[in-house]
Amino acid sequence: MQIDVPTTVGPGRLTVSPAEDPAAVLWLGHGAGGGIDAVDLGALAARLPAERITVVRYEQPWRVAGKRVAARPATLDVAWGETAPRVRELAGDLPLVVGGRSAGARVACRTAAALDARAVVCLAFPLHPPGTPERSRLDELLAPVVPVLVVQGGSDPFGSASVIAAEVGAAEVGAAEVGAPGPGASGRIRVVEVPGADHGMRVPKASMIGAAGVRDLIVSTVAEFVRAVV
Repeated sequence: MQIDVPTTVGPGRLTVSPAEDPAAVLWLGHGAGGGIDAVDLGALAARLPAERITVVRYEQPWRVAGKRVAARPATLDVAWGETAPRVRELAGDLPLVVGGRSAGARVACRTAAALDARAVVCLAFPLHPPGTPERSRLDELLAPVVPVLVVQGGSDPFGSASVIAAEVGAAEVGAAEVGAPGPGASGRIRVVEVPGADHGMRVPKASMIGAAGVRDLIVSTVAEFVRAVV
């Protein structure tokens, strides 16, 4: 089911994959270089409804308009926020978990508090542009005060799973030194590695896990996380 939703920055589009007896709704945004049919987003939409999780994928207005360059972060947040009431209407009384891949994950982190989301799912979180670790976006990942799941490739040039885990851990230590609760103080941020995967969740042909294994790992990890938080 597709639903066009007007916003002040143009019409966006929701694609709903409903569960028969849903226990939660997972709302996902796409990245800056692709749409809602990305490997991870497509796998979640196809298989999570069987796990009693309705999946709603959102196409940002720039993508619906056929543009090749993503809108600025503030514009992405506006469109996402103005679409939230329609998603809440779809969810009804069900818990809402927000998330996305890459740029979509950043949007979800920045807006989670305002949307009163139950948790956040980050797929291929772009910790920094490739080759420029000094331009860290760690503050965005640390922003939600609800549980956060990061599913990250082991070879992601935007920040591997091990790098993200290390930076989150360092932030936790720093917070503890000043007497504040850190990001992992209660297991709030969990990082799960997809072995050998790049930013698009692709693995080398010689990979032990293979493309099917990548999809299985992503689906099972997200399903387990959503069940735990709702």
